Amino acid sequence: MMQAASRGSLVVAREQLDELIAGEDAEALVRLGEQLRDTVGLLVEQPTLRRALADPSAPATARVSLLDGLLGDRLADPTLRVLRGVVSARWSQPDDLVDAVEMLTWLAMLAVAEKDGSIENVEDELFRFGRILEGQPQLARLLTDPAAKGEHRAALLTSLVADRVSPVTARLLDEIVRRPRGRALDALAGELSELAAARRDRYVAYVTAPALLGAEQEQRLTAALSRVYGRAISLQVEVEPGLLGGLVVRVGDEIIDGSVSSRLDAARHRLASG
Repeated sequence: MMQAASRGSLVVAREQLDELIAGEDAEALVRLGEQLRDTVGLLVEQPTLRRALADPSAPATARVSLLDGLLGDRLADPTLRVLRGVVSARWSQPDDLVDAVEMLTWLAMLAVAEKDGSIENVEDELFRFGRILEGQPQLARLLTDPAAKGEHRAALLTSLVADRVSPVTARLLDEIVRRPRGRALDALAGELSELAAARRDRYVAYVTAPALLGAEQEQRLTAALSRVYGRAISLQVEVEPGLLGGLVVRVGDEIIDGSVSSRLDAARHRLASG
């Protein structure tokens, strides 16, 4: 978890990125995402560089000069503007700077989906991929195997998703597979899905049901949850026949368990304790 200084700096960096995104087309944003992605790779591989760019004892102007001297002739102006803002900010530790550039990479990639109207599909594809990984731990291990090179893990990913997902989803998954950085891949896919929902100004409601919901059921549930939370809701539904009936709904840290299996467990507990 980032400390207060880093959290504040990330908020500012995201606001600056949003201002830039508003004035760029999809092609420019693809390039921005790619160049930010490459910068993450450089920072991960070069600990001395990330420490220098996040050094709070060095003046911001010196850190920006270092960035310009190393990367100024390789990066497009929008990318440089984003990175200058990042290295000018205060970070509690060097890894926070890396996390921030990674987050901005993801947001730039998602902005492409916003521009071309595919972001709802991207959100759903990321969620589904996360559930596949959760159900197939062996596959998740292969895609995060530290003994395998990043490009080999990415090749395995490509063989799995190929043309089955949108270009933005493919780029995002490629990025987290190449650089999982010790994190669980299913959790990263879920985080990206929630970022996509947030870009649509929506909360995500994770629904577990004993069978697929019909369109009318989804509409009623979405409307009810939107009234409760005062914000548009994006449903992500997973089928679990063991629930027998009813639903389990999670929004953020809140869980609403209305499943039949939960009520049966509660009844058995009351009988046993009585």
